[in-house]
Amino acid sequence: MQETLEDFFRALRAADIPVSPAEAIDAHRAVDTVGYSDRILLKDTLCVALAKSSDESRRFDDCFDMFFAREEFKSQDQEADGEESGERDGPAPLPEGLPENLQNSELLQMLADGDREALAQSMEQAARESGAMNIRYVTQRGLMVRRILDRMGLRELEAAIRALNQNEENPGGGGAAEELAEMRQNLFQEARQYLDRLYELYARPYGEQLREEFLAETALSAVEQRDFDRMQKLVRKMAKKLATRYNRRRKRTRRGVLDVRRTLRKNMAHDGIPFDTVWKQTKIERPRIVVICDVSRSVAAAARFLLLFLYSLNEVIATLRAYAFSDHLTEISDIIEEKEVEVAIPEILDKIGFRPTDYGQSFADFEEDYGDVIDRKTTVIILGDGRSNHNDPRVDLMRWMHDRAKSVIWLNPEPETFWGTGDSEMLRYLPFCHVAKLCRTVQDLERIIDDVLKSYIRA
Repeated sequence: MQETLEDFFRALRAADIPVSPAEAIDAHRAVDTVGYSDRILLKDTLCVALAKSSDESRRFDDCFDMFFAREEFKSQDQEADGEESGERDGPAPLPEGLPENLQNSELLQMLADGDREALAQSMEQAARESGAMNIRYVTQRGLMVRRILDRMGLRELEAAIRALNQNEENPGGGGAAEELAEMRQNLFQEARQYLDRLYELYARPYGEQLREEFLAETALSAVEQRDFDRMQKLVRKMAKKLATRYNRRRKRTRRGVLDVRRTLRKNMAHDGIPFDTVWKQTKIERPRIVVICDVSRSVAAAARFLLLFLYSLNEVIATLRAYAFSDHLTEISDIIEEKEVEVAIPEILDKIGFRPTDYGQSFADFEEDYGDVIDRKTTVIILGDGRSNHNDPRVDLMRWMHDRAKSVIWLNPEPETFWGTGDSEMLRYLPFCHVAKLCRTVQDLERIIDDVLKSYIRA
């Protein structure tokens, strides 16, 4: 049973329920105490030992029910065959005409007896021996099915079918061969269903990981509607990673390198003996960020994920003010704080999005109504393609932001080769940006925000 519990712990980890070695030891001890006879008691015991929240408890229940389900070989026809086999005093006879080397085949005997419990146990053991528990990708299922059935004795079954078809002296061999061929087909069906369950238990995270890696490299404007939920989870995961990194760094800097000069000065009254030590520390300021997002049709998707990313960093960012514009600019901080981002962004787009873009007028609105939010501790992040429909770009206001803020960072979803072409004013804005970078994917976004947070660390 220990192997079964270890496999169950693997399935829990795959279901995003962390199981540490200490928790696994506690679970083993709990199971030793309550035993295995009562399924409900076993489930509740393991849940108490391993699940640490209501969400994990829900996922634990689903994982437990799937892992300990034994649905193989339980079709109605096979159950009927099993009932008939229970009335026999001994093993059912094998078909006549089989070669001597196939007379002792365990698989053939289990099929003849209709012993579905033995078949299920044999399949589970074969799956463990063949490495099917390590399935990672859906494309492996065909190979794993064949490996499992070969371990169970499929080649002997196929040899028996060929022998019965070739035995001309046995008039009933054809019917027996057809019956075995049908059993072979049922074996493949049961093995496929079993592999589907193993894939759901063990391999689902690997498929999700591949999908996330693909989305991380996909242009934000090209993310399909069906991937929005997955993309939002990916953005939150990356933001959480950054938040954890910088919170950890803040804790580690409580004590740094010994400050010899200040230590000697403080201990002059003790003849320079360092009774009181002074340590150099790294000062970390919590960022003040102002985000100005172009929400016209061409960059609306990128704006959605940028705002979601920044608001997921609430543990690190002290002050975040968000503004959106197309032809006029308005503050959206309150909307996003009061509502979920996935609800707030469509509302913002309905109000001010999908209009002709006017950067000059939007910058003028910002300077007139919200200019006092920028100081020397503020980082201004502008997301947009810099295309102003040939309106006055108000480069003087970009200079004003550059001189007033700690830094101005422009994230442009267009390749640099497009900057300055057509109605793009990026080359005119570029001298007044401390940083101007291409930002097409979530990976680009994570790297740039990471650089912004690093800029707030100083000795």
